[in-house]
Amino acid sequence: MKFGYTILYVNDVEKTVEFYESAFGLKRVFVHESGYAEMDTGATKLAFASIELAASNVVSFVPATPGGPPPAVEVAFVTDDVAKAFSVAVEAGGVPVSAPKQKPWGQTVAYVRDLNGFLVELCTAIPA
Repeated sequence: MKFGYTILYVNDVEKTVEFYESAFGLKRVFVHESGYAEMDTGATKLAFASIELAASNVVSFVPATPGGPPPAVEVAFVTDDVAKAFSVAVEAGGVPVSAPKQKPWGQTVAYVRDLNGFLVELCTAIPA
């Protein structure tokens, strides 16, 4: 086994792809009219599926909502400059949750919510 995908179920796949491109500098690698897209995130893909497509594949789930509490999951992006990444994400429409701060183990971490309400962590690599 190897970890291949994280798929977030979203209301508007195209708008979500555009947001992740502008907020986090990701590139789209696959977008299908059926309501599915993948971003270039290295060996493990970040993907988005429309609520309708997800509902046709999964028995039931609770959709994320921008106004409600974030789902009990987060997507994390590693960067050398958390403060800059946080600023770019907020300027692109991300909702600030927690400004950059250094953790006791030396990692710098910040949080925003995407346009769907998912929590996105922006962080430096954990020091070796």
